[in-house]
Amino acid sequence: VLSFIIFICYIAYLAAFFMMAPLLEFLLALFLLFAYAAKLNEKFKGLYWPLMDFLRCVTAAVIYFAISIAAVSKYNDGAPKAAGVFGFIATIVYAIDFYITFNDLVNSLKQGSSDSPEGRKSE
Repeated sequence: VLSFIIFICYIAYLAAFFMMAPLLEFLLALFLLFAYAAKLNEKFKGLYWPLMDFLRCVTAAVIYFAISIAAVSKYNDGAPKAAGVFGFIATIVYAIDFYITFNDLVNSLKQGSSDSPEGRKSE
């Protein structure tokens, strides 16, 4: 939702070089939501879905932080400033999400290594 709001704010000011990142993040979030809802993660076992979600969160946080700083410092009008503020909020949300996803990823990797034959041999 934040990505879509940021995208709308950049469209309102016609800041074309800033509106591509929120649009891509919005579409990627929609794709992952659809993939989890359609249980594509169970059908495509070759992809490690938690890692994809983690990488999406990390890149989104970094990109939103960078374009928010650029939007707030470059423009003096309302729409880019609002998009910058929403971008900082999105940075915080994505940072929290990648922290939670990282903890889940580490826990799943620890459980996966204890289920391996090498982990059972040492016991």
